Amino acid sequence: MGLRIGIDLDGVVADFNRGWTDAWNAQHGTRLAVDHVDRWDVLPTLTGLPDMGAFWAWARDLGEGRSLFRDLPVFDGAIETIRELAREGHDPVVVTAKPGWAVHDTFAWLSDVGFPTREVHITEEKWQVDCDVYVDDAPHVLEGYTRHRPDRLVLRFVRPWNDPVAGTRDVRSWSDVRTAITKQVTTR
Repeated sequence: MGLRIGIDLDGVVADFNRGWTDAWNAQHGTRLAVDHVDRWDVLPTLTGLPDMGAFWAWARDLGEGRSLFRDLPVFDGAIETIRELAREGHDPVVVTAKPGWAVHDTFAWLSDVGFPTREVHITEEKWQVDCDVYVDDAPHVLEGYTRHRPDRLVLRFVRPWNDPVAGTRDVRSWSDVRTAITKQVTTR
């Protein structure tokens, strides 16, 4: 029997930081790089915007009615690995948080990249979605999973903006995710 795998999008499947830095650089003639994002919510500091609210106002419409979330690049190996897991009988479940204005573009993006799922949850309280395994990068989300779902496998996608969280297992690539899920299946 397959596992329900709750998968975050931004920072896990979608390269949010490459997407926004490329768009910002194109519009403002700057040279921001992905590796400049080394802390959670550092974006206002890098852009010179007063706060995250101003950043989200900018990200809402990058032209032609498309938000930042419409055209994000995909991390290497993400979609291919998720498709392999689905073919093996696992159930990939999207568990993501988005502003309300980004929902339409998120569904279009999922379709464009061929994300193999029949279930999408857009919520701030991600731990409320019942899964066997969770894959996320957000520190506060990881803490929520370990607090509310301590009996589940929680994979922390290691990124410069997150520190280790007790009760999670670190992964650095989609190959690591696949290995962790395979081990989880064999120990059930």
